[in-house]
Amino acid sequence: MRKLFAFFKRFQVFLLFIGLQSLSLYIYFTFLSFPKTQIITSTNFVTGKILLAKNDVTKLFNLSNTNLKLQQENIKLRQKNPISLIQITRKSVKIDDTLFHQQYEYIPATVINSTFDKRNNYFTLNVGSLQGIKRDMGVFSDAGVVGVVHFVSEHFSIVKSVLTKDINIDVMVEKTDVHGLLKWDGTHARFGKITGISNDLRIKKWRKVVTRGGSAMFPKGIPVGKVSSIASIEGQPLWDVTILFSEDYRKIQRVYVIKNLLKTEQEKIESQIPEDIIE
Repeated sequence: MRKLFAFFKRFQVFLLFIGLQSLSLYIYFTFLSFPKTQIITSTNFVTGKILLAKNDVTKLFNLSNTNLKLQQENIKLRQKNPISLIQITRKSVKIDDTLFHQQYEYIPATVINSTFDKRNNYFTLNVGSLQGIKRDMGVFSDAGVVGVVHFVSEHFSIVKSVLTKDINIDVMVEKTDVHGLLKWDGTHARFGKITGISNDLRIKKWRKVVTRGGSAMFPKGIPVGKVSSIASIEGQPLWDVTILFSEDYRKIQRVYVIKNLLKTEQEKIESQIPEDIIE
């Protein structure tokens, strides 16, 4: 107790100053409207900044979940698109459940590892056999074709990218009957080639290139790119067609794996085509 009195006695001037200062500030902010308004405004500003920062952090952590929901919504829309359906009567073009059957389903996936600077490039996806993924399923993104499933485990799958030597995807120049095989010469990740196009066929520069739908991997009409240049191949009756890919494979993240519900039937009937007999 004696020490407490000694403390007050020693700092009595300072404590009196603090008391008078607190009293003056109380009177100032209580009875004058301007400082009261200013302190409320300042408090709201600081609180707003804190809430804004909190919201940004929340959005960051929810971004992956939001992207997945968007993928699922895109799948629903794509499965209603005529390119995902097969017409079961040729007498009408009306789209309803009695005229069309579902041919393609789509499985959302995320690219968790990838390369683009090698001669043969691959993507690793976060889905596998447990999600229904199988070898030789086609893969595409919102921008265009990505590649073909090459290896599958329970939880992961490896996709042979468009940026590989022997990708051989059946493609066509939109609004024409001109078609060929998609190739990649290993030169640049943004440019590919179409082989097998006769040089007596007319091709316009910047015409869109899409999947032809002839194989069981991709439906017809998925974007591939645009024709960027056409040149003659010396000594061959073919065009050297270069395309600018619609997808930038250096940045790809979200993709869809294609499940062709009629693949087995198509492959079964195509297996009955007789082989050429070499005479």
